[in-house]
Amino acid sequence: MRLMIDTNVILDALMERDPWAKHAQALLLAVAEEKAEGCITASTLTDLHYILRKHLRDKEQLKQTLLNLMAVVHVLDVTGADCERAFDLSVSDYEDALLAYCAKRHKAEYIVTRNEDHFAGSPVKSISPEAVLKKL
Repeated sequence: MRLMIDTNVILDALMERDPWAKHAQALLLAVAEEKAEGCITASTLTDLHYILRKHLRDKEQLKQTLLNLMAVVHVLDVTGADCERAFDLSVSDYEDALLAYCAKRHKAEYIVTRNEDHFAGSPVKSISPEAVLKKL
């Protein structure tokens, strides 16, 4: 099962944000154990770097955290065409629309997010970390 993982799920796991951390961490563990294929976009990685640098405050720890994540998930490209086509989706937030379009192009089965309602109108179904864990 190929999963496009939303930024908020990764942040929940890495920053141990309650009450979501438990399921987010279990999802990443399942991906590490190859029970599913986890994917993020290159733009998600830049967002994670920006947000986590304020949280971790140590460049080497930030680098290792992101390299460890990259060892577990696939980082998928975002093209100019993706950026243009995201405007055509009926997803209200552009960042979510871009993720949804990339999920479609890369043939993800689900977008894993705790904000499922943000992906109404997405060509790829959204699912919570807890729900995807039940499917695994």
